[in-house]
Amino acid sequence: MTPFAVKAIQLLLSLSLLIVLHELGHFIPAKIFKTRVEKFFLFFDVKFALFKKKIGETTYGIGWLPLGGYVKISGMIDESMDKEQMALPPQPWEFRSKPAWQRLIIMLGGVTVNIIVGFVIYMSLLYFYGRNIMTNEDMPQGFAVVKEFEEMGFRDGDKILTVNSKEFQNKTDINKHLFLRDVETIEVAHTDGSTENIVVPEDIGLKMFKEDIRKPFQLAREPVIDTILPDYPAAKAGIEKGDIIVSINDRPVKYWNDFTENSLKKSGEPQKLVVSRNGELKNIDVIANEDGLFGINHYEFVGKATHLDYSLGESIAGGFGYGINILTDYVTQFKYVFTSKGATQVGGFGAIGNLFPDAWNWASFWETTALISIILAFMNILPIPALDGGHVVFLLYEMVSGRKPNEKFMEYAQMVGFFILIALVLFANGNDIYRWIFK
Repeated sequence: MTPFAVKAIQLLLSLSLLIVLHELGHFIPAKIFKTRVEKFFLFFDVKFALFKKKIGETTYGIGWLPLGGYVKISGMIDESMDKEQMALPPQPWEFRSKPAWQRLIIMLGGVTVNIIVGFVIYMSLLYFYGRNIMTNEDMPQGFAVVKEFEEMGFRDGDKILTVNSKEFQNKTDINKHLFLRDVETIEVAHTDGSTENIVVPEDIGLKMFKEDIRKPFQLAREPVIDTILPDYPAAKAGIEKGDIIVSINDRPVKYWNDFTENSLKKSGEPQKLVVSRNGELKNIDVIANEDGLFGINHYEFVGKATHLDYSLGESIAGGFGYGINILTDYVTQFKYVFTSKGATQVGGFGAIGNLFPDAWNWASFWETTALISIILAFMNILPIPALDGGHVVFLLYEMVSGRKPNEKFMEYAQMVGFFILIALVLFANGNDIYRWIFK
């Protein structure tokens, strides 16, 4: 099975599970409050359904358009835009006849379930699989640092001791913390044995975003060539597996990142490499292809990681804290979407599918599913008409003011929200297609 097929199956399975659970979050409280649910559908059944069966007063089915799912609740202005029903006098079993607090609980049910599902998955992963972390002992060569961070005082080979004067357990989490969290100081141990507490600029996350610095701290890897792609410039120039890069363009190379940073010249310009092969230095000129690639790669880091096992109590507390951090991080990075650069990085189903691994792995599948569940919760609670958050805003207005919004206004708001969502879906998936074709 191809990697694409594996990713596609995981994406379909994950979204199907989360959509059904989300809609159950609306369905269950609706039933508890004796509100009639006319339809319960996985995917949308525009014009026709792949499968449907009526049980009691509810028709259960699977639609053909995999853009979500829905429950059709009697007496509610929703995706169905059932104006005929809304024109009739309200009935006791209808959504519009229920007290505002009951309607609020029904609308919040889907988001609540998505949050709970995400947290429970994280708790279960810690309990059944534990967690691997990278300590300073696991990475004896420390970190390789990009030049922008060298200007702050960091050096290649640094080991992180504390962050904001507190112990920092998983060292490789530092990039995420810098980008999304409030990092003020980082205490490091330099290779000369000295320690230094370095002050980090307040806007470091924005700086990383604007300058496209994804990983300022990378595991220090020796510049040993492990992979040479056939028909690429490196193979044609005579570079061999096992060659150690000593310098490029007269600049010394200590770690692999020195090579990548110093080799970013335009294609067509020769790159002067000095490599060590069996103890002998060799000068090799290489011209990158039109994509700026040589066709070589380093060896993968094979150092050990520290494995942590969790008791039931520890996994519950740890999974809850991890879920809170994931939600907080996602909300924090959402602000970058409202920039010209951030808008181009918005992704659709292709981007979501790429979150899954190429080969089937249950731990990775569930971890990605938990992340998507939390993302769905946040996206659904946005105050956009047609989303749960839009309905919640109108309900809160009613509860505060004591007046229901006009039904005609609600219909128009639903239509506007629906078109906004369609536009966002088209834009996000359009970005995926653009990246697939041109990048």
